[in-house]
Amino acid sequence: MKIILVSIISLSFVFYACQGKGADGKMQPQADQQVIQEVQNQKADMKTTALVTFVELGSVNCIPCKKMQPVMRTIEAKYVGQVQVIFYDVWKADQKKYAQQYGIRLIPTQVFLDKEGIEIFRHEGFFPETEIDQFLQKQGLTPKQ
Repeated sequence: MKIILVSIISLSFVFYACQGKGADGKMQPQADQQVIQEVQNQKADMKTTALVTFVELGSVNCIPCKKMQPVMRTIEAKYVGQVQVIFYDVWKADQKKYAQQYGIRLIPTQVFLDKEGIEIFRHEGFFPETEIDQFLQKQGLTPKQ
């Protein structure tokens, strides 16, 4: 009985000791560490040769989101090599984390990131192609002819 109790206490200590510390110096659960690592990995992946990354957070089942689909395709074709378009369906279980990561309040939400993965602009709701063009051109991008 004592051996079992000592083993449980030892394992608890090892589990606790293996936990990391957050930015505030407090212990963080392992799951939080994994989420933090995923976000850091994703930011590293966002560093791209494209000048702007256009992240669309929505769903294939939402009407304004559906209206954004052709807009995203056109923008990607118009700004080849300059804009990378990424779509996350935040109603899917494996992509819900992006809603939290980007702190969205409604869908669709468009988040624009610079070459380093830093957010430079955000828009909520349907975003017309002409307005996206204006924004991208203000960033120094030129549409292909």
